[in-house]
This record gives sequence, structure tokens and C-alpha cells, in this order.
Amino acid sequence: MELAAILFSLFFAMNIGASGAAASMGVAYGSGAIKKKTYALILCAVGVFAGAVIGGGEVVKTISSGIIPEQTITLTIVCIIIGAAALSLFTANLLGIPLSTSEVTVGAVVGVGVAYKVLFVNNLLIIVSFWVFVPLFAFGFTYFVSKLFRYFKIEVKSSKKQKILGIVLLVAGFFEAFSAGMNNVANAVGPLVAADVLDVGKGTLYGGAFVALGALLLGRRVLETNGKKITRFSKGEGILLSGTGAGLVIISSVFGMPVPLAQVTSSSIIGIGMAKNGPNVFHKQVVQTMLKVWIVSPFLSLSISYLLVSLFLKADYYSIFIMVSVLLATGGAVSLTKAIRKERRSVHEQGGGI
Repeated sequence: MELAAILFSLFFAMNIGASGAAASMGVAYGSGAIKKKTYALILCAVGVFAGAVIGGGEVVKTISSGIIPEQTITLTIVCIIIGAAALSLFTANLLGIPLSTSEVTVGAVVGVGVAYKVLFVNNLLIIVSFWVFVPLFAFGFTYFVSKLFRYFKIEVKSSKKQKILGIVLLVAGFFEAFSAGMNNVANAVGPLVAADVLDVGKGTLYGGAFVALGALLLGRRVLETNGKKITRFSKGEGILLSGTGAGLVIISSVFGMPVPLAQVTSSSIIGIGMAKNGPNVFHKQVVQTMLKVWIVSPFLSLSISYLLVSLFLKADYYSIFIMVSVLLATGGAVSLTKAIRKERRSVHEQGGGI
């Protein structure tokens, strides 16, 4: 069981690297400061590994004992938490959607806490409030600064200054990757530390190594989503984006608060896009899909972990029946709504009724 728990955690760490690649180096790649995806992913891998080893220990404490009692987390629970979170994140990576590992991990831990009725609700509310506030602050800050630059017509056109901006952007991107290591690696190794499988030092070392490997092997599609598909930005805008993300996440990590780096960076990108193009940025399909995934993902991992605990550890088949019934009812309602909209659209286009 111990080996299975470690393997689950390392698999999750690789998926953290894939998702973190977009959040940390997507800006530099999208603005042209770094041309090749491979180089961007290598720089990301070095940054997240350094951040994990140097400053990744504080958030581990929050994940391991700040949401549910530490004694609740056994080896079996570790497998359930990591498995539920990894499945949610892996699905998002296949779709090319940048997703917060903090959201899916906390969601999985909450699912266990709900199943055993041992949830620290006050601590959870604080974490969720940060999930709302930090991306909104990033969006508002980048939108406001970008508007100021456009109002005063601040532009850098000389090739020499553009090269300097490119170097500064790479440094900012590296520090954003560093902040990802500080904050997100704990999501993979925190449950292992709580179960006394690894100590904090070994956990952050091994976790950081596999996060780096995941960035190199799985990060290309998510890098493309954040870097090219949401909006185009200059090197100066890229520095603003990466600097905002790195600063907010590093400060949060020092205080041991898990925050959604993917959402911070993506919200900053949307802020820049709205400053340049107005509300039309929200009409892009990729932005709409990202917003939906952000809302659904923690509930998905929560439901999976709750279901696994109820099925394999508590044999609470009544709860499973209720959950399956709710899922079927929800799926049926969504399908019915789509069918009604399709029928109305068909009637409108044909100019008549049935």
C-alpha cells in the first residue's frame, strides 16, 4: 500500500508539472520572448524544482493537517486523495485546459472530510476566499495597469529595449515557475507527509523532480492554450502578467496558503485581453471552457474521493445511491436543456413551429 501511495503521488506530481507549465511559462512563450516550446518547458522544470526544494515545505503543513485532522489520513486515504485529484487534473491536461492543482487536491481532501464528518470548515472557507480574491485581484490589477499603459501610450519600439524586455520576461517567468514549485508541489506530497510515508525534505525533493519531468513530457498542449489561444500580448504585458502571478503566489506560499496559480495567470491574461479588446474576450470558447472547468473541477475531485471512501472504506451504499441519482438527474437536466435550446433554435431558423 505504501508503494501504491508513492506511485499515485508521483503520477500526480507529473500532472502538476504539465498544468504548471502553462501557468508559469505560457506568458513568455505567448509574447515571443522564448520561441521554442522545449526551451520554455526546460526553464519551467528548473524553476519548479528549485521552488519545491527551497520553499515548498510551508504549504505541505496546510494540505496535510489544515483541512482535516492529520490522524484521519492513512495510506488508503492518501491513495484516494491523490487518485481523485490526479484523475481530475489528468482529464484537464488531455483537454489542454490549465487547471489549479490546489483546487482539485483540496476538493479531494474535503471529500474525505465530508465522508468522515471531520472537516475544518473555517479553514476551508479561508482557503476558498483566497481562491476567489487572488484571481480577481490579478484580473483587476493587470486590467488597470494595461489601461494606464494604453492611456499614456507607453510603448517600447527599439530592438535593443525589446531584447532587454525579453530577458526581464524570462526572469519573471522563471520566478513564476519558482512560485509554482513553492505552492503546488505540496499538493502531491502533502498527504504522504501526513501519513508519515515521507518527511517534508524528501517529499519536496522527490515531488519537485517529478513535477519537472511532467512539465517536460506533458506540458505542451497547456502551454499552447495559455500562450497563444486566449490573447496576444507584448513583452511588457508579459512581464506584468508573470510578475503579478509570481508575486501573489510567493507571498501566499510564505504563509502556507495554497492558491490557484493557473487561475491567477489565466485571470491576468484575461484582464489584459479585456483591456485590449473589451468584453469580447469572454466570447472566446477557450475562456468559457476554462471558467466552467475551474468551477466544476473541485466538486469533481470532491465527489470522486467521497464516492471511493463510501464504497471501499465505509460501505455506505445509501450515500452512493444518492450521489449517483443526483448525477443522473443533473446529466438529464443538462441534456434536456440542450435539446430544448436546439429545438427553439431550429424553430427560429425555419420560421415556424413543429
